Amino acid sequence: MYVVRKWSVRYSHQLEMAYQVLEAVLSRLHPLWTLIGYERVEPCFQFVERHFKTLLFDCQMCGDCLLGSTGMSCPMNCPKELRNGPCGGVRQDGSCEVHPAMRCVWIDAWDGIQRMRDKSGIRQVQPPFTNRSRGRSSWLKAVKIRRSHGPQPERLES
Repeated sequence: MYVVRKWSVRYSHQLEMAYQVLEAVLSRLHPLWTLIGYERVEPCFQFVERHFKTLLFDCQMCGDCLLGSTGMSCPMNCPKELRNGPCGGVRQDGSCEVHPAMRCVWIDAWDGIQRMRDKSGIRQVQPPFTNRSRGRSSWLKAVKIRRSHGPQPERLES
């Protein structure tokens, strides 16, 4: 799984473009999602999103996805679930203090964001994670919020 996760960081620019297309498609279907009901559509999105993102990013389905802001490196793979940067325990070789065989997800995030067109997201302070959204579709949530509140300058997070 780690090999695929590393691939996703290496090809973060291409994945960023793919998500922009996905955002456009999902956003245009907002009237349909509203008609059917976001609650009814949610299980389908959860299923697809869970399998797709677990394969590519080792996604933990937090429901508040930051992949687009972290170079396609899921910060929830950090044993401490840190969402705003590395802890003070990153070793000299870039490995995690909790799991020394694993490279710090924030080192990968920095590598991935350098390949992306929008590099600003990694510098934005994120609110603390709450379990309220765990297991929910972040794609559907982002479309619903964006379309309900009008256009936002941010893009759909992966």
